[in-house]
Order: sequence, then structure tokens, then C-alpha cells
Amino acid sequence: MAAAVRAIGSLGRFTAAAKYGPSRRPPPAGYACRNISTSTALQTRTHVSYDIKGDVAVIRFNTPNSKVNTLSRQLNSEFTDVMNEIWANEAVKSAVLISSKPGSFIAGADIDMIEACKTSQEVTQLSQEGQKMLEKIEQSPKPIVAAISGSCLGGGLEVAIACHYRIATKDKKTILGTPEVLLGLLPGAGGTQRLPKMVGIPAAFDMMLTGRNIRADRAKKMGLVDQLVDPLGPGVKAPEARTIEYLEEVAVGFARGLANRTVSAKRSKGLIQKITDYAMALPFVRQQVYKTVESKVQKQTKGLYPAPLKIIEVVKTGLDQGRDAGYLTESQSFGQLAVTKESKALIGLYHGQVHCKKNKFGTPQREVKTLAVLGAGLMGAGIAQVSVDKGLKTILKDTAQQGLDRGQQQVFKGLNGKVKKKSLTSFERDSILSNLTGQLDYKGFEKADMVIEAVFEDINIKHKVLKEVEAVIPAHCIFASNTSALPISQIAAVSKRPEKVIGMHYFSPVDKMQLLEIITTDKTSQDTAASAVAVGLKQGKVVIVVKDGPGFYTTRCLGPMLAEVVRVLQEGIDPKKIDAISTAFGFPVGAATLIDEVGVDVATHVAEDLGKAFGERFGGGSIELFKLMVEKGFLGRKAGKGFYIYQEGVKNRSVNSGMDEILARFKVPAKPEVCTDEDIQMRFVTRFVNEAAMCLQEGILSSPVEGDIGAVFGLGFPPCLGGPFRYADSYGAKQLVDKLRKYEAVYGSQFTPCQLLLDYANSPSKKFHQ
Repeated sequence: MAAAVRAIGSLGRFTAAAKYGPSRRPPPAGYACRNISTSTALQTRTHVSYDIKGDVAVIRFNTPNSKVNTLSRQLNSEFTDVMNEIWANEAVKSAVLISSKPGSFIAGADIDMIEACKTSQEVTQLSQEGQKMLEKIEQSPKPIVAAISGSCLGGGLEVAIACHYRIATKDKKTILGTPEVLLGLLPGAGGTQRLPKMVGIPAAFDMMLTGRNIRADRAKKMGLVDQLVDPLGPGVKAPEARTIEYLEEVAVGFARGLANRTVSAKRSKGLIQKITDYAMALPFVRQQVYKTVESKVQKQTKGLYPAPLKIIEVVKTGLDQGRDAGYLTESQSFGQLAVTKESKALIGLYHGQVHCKKNKFGTPQREVKTLAVLGAGLMGAGIAQVSVDKGLKTILKDTAQQGLDRGQQQVFKGLNGKVKKKSLTSFERDSILSNLTGQLDYKGFEKADMVIEAVFEDINIKHKVLKEVEAVIPAHCIFASNTSALPISQIAAVSKRPEKVIGMHYFSPVDKMQLLEIITTDKTSQDTAASAVAVGLKQGKVVIVVKDGPGFYTTRCLGPMLAEVVRVLQEGIDPKKIDAISTAFGFPVGAATLIDEVGVDVATHVAEDLGKAFGERFGGGSIELFKLMVEKGFLGRKAGKGFYIYQEGVKNRSVNSGMDEILARFKVPAKPEVCTDEDIQMRFVTRFVNEAAMCLQEGILSSPVEGDIGAVFGLGFPPCLGGPFRYADSYGAKQLVDKLRKYEAVYGSQFTPCQLLLDYANSPSKKFHQ
């Protein structure tokens, strides 16, 4: 049902945090740690090593048993000792910092190190030690060159920009960025002070406030990188190994050139950059920039995320009051942010993503290489796009040529968008598309390893296609349904091999929304589940696995909340006010807009099914209001009219006046004691959280972690609250139960708290997240 929730604003920016690295937690903030007094030279160094080439020291980062390098206590301690040895060695005139790992320079600091700190003062001390270490690098009498290949994020970027020169491989895997804001933090090792001076105030704000990744060629244009090195192809060694050797060779040459002054570290700036720098040196111009950026941040985050505002304040302090004040404010703000509930919520989501990027069912017996998708509509074409994009041979089948053409065009458009953004070449796009076959029959299905159906939400149609497919597919082939509410066991009832039937619920738009909700029945085999998770992970999804039942987890949580939205509309609150109230709480999309996005017809269909399954608890607003909207053709965005009027190219939507008559017909008297803005917010949220807790209680969910991930990444639950279970922990289960009881007294059983919430309310020490 949540098919069209768009992850925009803060949520969209947050979800990018998943990109740090697949195996070990290599999150952003980068801060050198407390130095261990015993010199690591006396022990065997495991994270940092170096050798001397002529008069250049080459320092190599290599975190053991990890795909990426992270700034851990051990790495920082070894790095400090190595640098001290190099500074003391008169034969060494310059140094190069490089990674021994292909694909990772330094991906950031270890989150566990920050989480282990008990107070903001401890975190501030971590930050100050990092600042001191990187200041020594910056002030080094021996030039230091950063040779960057792969991810250079957070603390990794702070290390690089403290060096005197930066060389990077012009490779897709080489990305630079400051994603700390996505964890509710800020760059804490001098990054807020160095970055504006290096790339200019506007570009520095853009990097730090969005957390976006910068590719190497763009970094060169910005002045973030001084030189680019083209990656090499295969030879005696693998391409990555050859490229790192070549990068090292080039970096050593530049380090030597800097030491003997044949190379200058001074960057020549273009005319526009010079004019911008001149303007930014004027206090009144800077004040205007701060004001503009602050108002934009307030508008996008509704003031619910403290980190962006702190970043602006810290940059401002450094530029207006000097570097000492800037560094002090940076370390103090970093400490304050690390202990906020918002940062803890975002870090919790980060850990949750790492958890959901693993296949808990193990390796499937057979790898899915050929995938068939039934239905070339919005969802089917989206599933085909994310599959073919990741190297799966994909068949897209529809019953009508017109539908098939539209679906194939959608896949082309999605991939072509990447060409326009320069993340793909036109040759790569065409090569990917060559793996997609569009057809109107079942030809080739005998080679399929998995079939995903994305046909209309009607049990009879689902049964029809399941029987047709089972007649043509091989014995090992899995049948997956992309239903958003129909129980999988009902769909599997006509199957000859129910152990091979599973639910794979994608969210629209499939190429943008990260969540995949996999649904297993009592009969689904473990190998089928392992295959479905493996396909989801290959498609780049964050995967949660839930048990079967009406609405599964995500649709079931959304149902009661949307029923409450309809009741509030009937009580006389207009759609714009409802949207303002829900976005002020942190939802990225207003509740009335959400119904338009989902489609009023889909919402009606799902509400009826869930109403039959759960009875009075899913009541609230009148479903007849939805039915009348459908009758009048007010189906939402797709029809151009719902609660709002939608016109191509018109940003500010107006309320659909045709709704006045419908709302008047279904109007009910409002209850003033439960109709304040806060009450309306809490009526929406308590029903959502109560249903989520009910899913955990019934075993639909296996853990609160998956519940939080599903709600945030599938339904747009406010990321700053960390999901329904983390919210229950921070708001307090007892306080939630008190609110539910207050509304239960007015509206009845729809607000009756579930037993699990009552248990947690009765023992305050119990938390969903320990």
C-alpha cells in the first residue's frame, strides 16, 4: 500500500548513508583517537606500515579482516607513531599516504568508538585529539601527499585535506564526501574549518549539509583534489592492484617534487572562484549566505535535525572569529551532537542497515541468474530495471504490447537518467539493456531461476498467473509475488510446490526506494528465503524478512494511521493542514499527499481487505469517503486529481475544490479535547506504533531492528526518531500507553494498547533496543 511513498528531504539524504561500505561498519565521522602511550614500534603493527623509497616514505593503511579502512583506536595509534618516526628520520624528505585495499582509502571512523563514550566531554576529547594530530600533518615541514583510491569519506577526507597535496584515481569507486550529517554528527577533526577554505563556503556547505558523495573528476574541478590518475586495465596483476601501484608511483614523484620545490602545492583558481572568494571575504555577503542556508535547512528539516544547524554555526565561528574559536566550537559541538537522541536514532538506523544487508538464511543452493518479471506496469518495470542494472538476465512479460512498450521505455528512461548524470556511459547503458527481453508469451521461462509477479492486486488474477507459470518453469524456479497486502499463503494455496512460493514486496519508485519486504509462509523453504534475500541484496536493497499475514508488516502499520487521517479529514481539518501537521512531526510526505501518492483506489482496496481481516481495530474514518472519491475519478496523482490538483510542471498544488462536497457529506463533529495539532500528530503516530508493536508481539516481525528499518525506509517514518521501536524507547512506553488510553476514552478500541506495549510500560527498565 505504501507503494508511492517518496523518500525526500532529510530521509532521502539519510538513506545515502548506506553507501559507506558493505561489510564492516565504516561510518563517517573521522577523529583520531587517544594515543596509546606504548609505541606500536615495540609491537607488531597490524593496521599501518611503511617503507622508504629513496627519500620518500610510503605509509600504507590496511585494517585487518575488513574490506575497508576505518579510523579505529589502533589505526590512529599506529599512524601517530609512524608519523613521529618519519618526522624524526632525516633521510626522509616527504611522505605518501596510501591504502593497501582496493576500493577504500579511509571510509571514516569506527562508530563503536564514538558510541563507547559515555559523556559529551569524552567525545569532545576524541575530536580534539583528532584535530591535534591532523594539525601536525598540516604543519608538517615534510610535504605529505594523499594518494586516494576508493572511498575517502568523513574522517578519511579530513585526513586527506590536512595533507599538502591530493592525487586520486579517476574511478567510479573513488568517492569523497562528508557524510557525518547523515548520522546526526559533523566533521570533528578540523573538517568544518579546512573545507570552506579549500573549496569555498557554498561548496563546503553543500558537501557538509547533504552528505553527498563527490566523484574524483568533480573533486578535481572543485579544488578538493589536485591531480587525477587514470585507472589501468588488466596485466600480470589484477586491474585494481596495478592501478594502486601506478597511483603510488605518481604520488611518490609528486611528493619528491614538493620536497625539492619542482612542484607547487598552490592551486590556480579560475576567475569565478576568485570573484566568489572575494565576495565571501566581505562580512555582509557571508551573513547573507548564512541566512539563506539556514532558512533552507529549517525548511527542509523543520528544525528536527540539530546537526545541520550546528554545522552552519561552527563554520560561521571559524570564519568570523578565527581558527582557534572555530576548532573549539567544532569539538564541543561534535561532543554535544554525539549524545543527542537524533544522532543515536540515525546511528541506530545505520546499524540496522548493516544488519539488513546480510543474508541470515545463508548462501542459496543455486544462484539466480535469469529472472522473469510478470507485468510491465510501474512496479514490474521498476523491478526489471533494478535487476538488469545489477547484471541479472531479465525477461519482462506483459499481456499487451502497449503495456510492454511503456514498461521497456521506463527501464530505458531510468538507465538513461544515469547517463545524463554521468554515472553510466551510453555504451554501458546499451550493454545493460541487452540483458532485458520484452515479450508477450512464456518463451524462455523454462530457463528462469525466479519469477516475480507484479500483476493487479486481485487474488483470482494472482492464482491464474501462478498456475500458468508453474506449467512452464523448471523444478528449482522460485515464484515470488510483489503484492502489498494479499496474504502469500492465500496466493500459494493453488501452487503445486508451496515451498517455492514467497512474497517480495517492493516500494515505488522501485529504483529510488531502498526497502524490500520479503514475506515467508509456514511452507516456504529456507533455501527459497535465502534465494529471495540474495536477489534483493544483489538489487541493492535493504531487506527485511517478515512472516505472512494480512498487510504483512509495512502495509499493516500504515493502515490504522491512514484510517485516522480520514477521520481527521471528516472532523473538518483540511488536507493542507493535515500535511503540515504530519511533516512537522518529521514525516517526509504529508499524510493527505501520501494517500494521493499511493492512489485512492489502491488505498480503498487495501483498507477493505485489512478491515475484513482485523475488524474494528482498523476502523476510524469512513471507507465510503474513499469509495465516493474513486467514483468521481479522484484517484490521486496518477489521475491528476485527489485531495489536490496535479498539473505537469506546477509545483504549488492547490486543494481539489471537488472534494468540498464529499467532505461535507461525511463530516462528523470534532472532539475538541483531542483535536490540538499535537493530539492529531499523536493520534496518527500512536496507532502506527501500536500496530508495529502488535506485529512484534504476534511474531510477524522477528526483531525491533527490522521493524524500525521497514518503517523508515518503506513508509517514511521520521528518521530523526529512528523508527517506531526506538521512538517508543525514547518517548517512553508508559507515556505512549497514557496517550493511547486518552484517545481510547474518546474513540474506543482502535486505540487499545497492545499487550507488549503494556508490558514495557509496566517495567520502565525494559527497552526494545538495549
